[in-house]
Order: sequence, then structure tokens, then C-alpha cells
Amino acid sequence: MLKRAFDLVGSLLALIALSPVFLITAILIKLDSPGPIFHPAERIGKDGKPFRMYKFRTMVADAARLGPAITYNDDPRITRVGRFLRCTHIDEWPQLFNILKGDMSFVGPRPEAPTYVEHYTPKQREVLKARPGMTGLAQVQYMQNEAAMLDATTLDEVYLNEILPKKLELDMQYIWNQSFLLDLKLLIRSLFITLIERSGGDS
Repeated sequence: MLKRAFDLVGSLLALIALSPVFLITAILIKLDSPGPIFHPAERIGKDGKPFRMYKFRTMVADAARLGPAITYNDDPRITRVGRFLRCTHIDEWPQLFNILKGDMSFVGPRPEAPTYVEHYTPKQREVLKARPGMTGLAQVQYMQNEAAMLDATTLDEVYLNEILPKKLELDMQYIWNQSFLLDLKLLIRSLFITLIERSGGDS
């Protein structure tokens, strides 16, 4: 299958090319705060199967006991290095290992935590038919401002009732219109947002 071949070769080449960045990032994380380098977050993947999604740790080591499963605007659990990693999306790069393993794809519906998948309607569970992606239609739409839309007092209410349904609708649109060309367009758009729009918009 073309999509899987692209994922396999692309993730392997990317991991080799980015290995120096991985090493530097690991050193910075260890120097900045105590705790592990990687954060293996539990997510629900294709066909509803759980898996561990890898990210660079951007929060204090005991963050899971100090707050909710997702971050919000001005979340105090995020470390100094973590804020930079999130701003540049470098924290997401370890998901290349998930792509190499076959847990994820470069493009697809964004995997959610089990807590939120429990709230999916039967129609929304259609997104679980596809391999989740490192980026996708919903990710491109929300990658710049999702955290800014949330605060600690209205986190669950806003995310579950407003943001999540809209993201799932976009993910379903992707599944209905999926093609290799669309995947390339979304990858290019994600890179453009990360490298150009994002860097140019934070002044």
C-alpha cells in the first residue's frame, strides 16, 4: 500500500536526519527539570485499540496527578523547555517511532485519550476505522490555537462540547475524501504553519 510505504520510508529517513536534534532536545529536557525524556501517552488507535503515543516530555514529571489529560492556556505544569518544544512542535517528533511501528501514519485523524473517546457517538467512532495521524485536517485547523481556547475552569466543558465535535467532523471529512494527494497537501500545510506562520506570528 502506497500510504504505508510512504510512512515507513519517510519516518525512517526523518528519524535518521533528525537524530542530532533528538539528542540535543533530550539533553535540554534533562537539564531543565527532573523526570524522563519521553512521555508515553495512552491513546486509542485504529479499530479502537489502545497504544502508547510517544512525545518529548514538556511538563513536570508528575503532571498527570496535578491536572487534566489535555493542556490549557497558561498551564503551569509546562516546563520552560517544554514551552519552546510545544511552540515549535518538536515535542511531537518522537511520534515518528509510532509511524515506523505502524501505530500511526503521517496523516490521519488525531488520536485521542481513552477518556475522551468514551464520549464518541456511534457516528464519531467512524474515525477509529483509520490509522491515526501525526497531523491531519483537524490538526491543521487547531494546531495553532487549541490551548488558547481552553482554561482550567471550563476545560472539559469547552473541549467536549465545542472543540472535540468540530475536530471529529473534520476527521470524518478526511476519511470520506482520503487520498495520497490530500495527505501530501496536509503535510505541506502543516510544515508551512509550523515553520513559517507560527515562527512569524509569535512576537
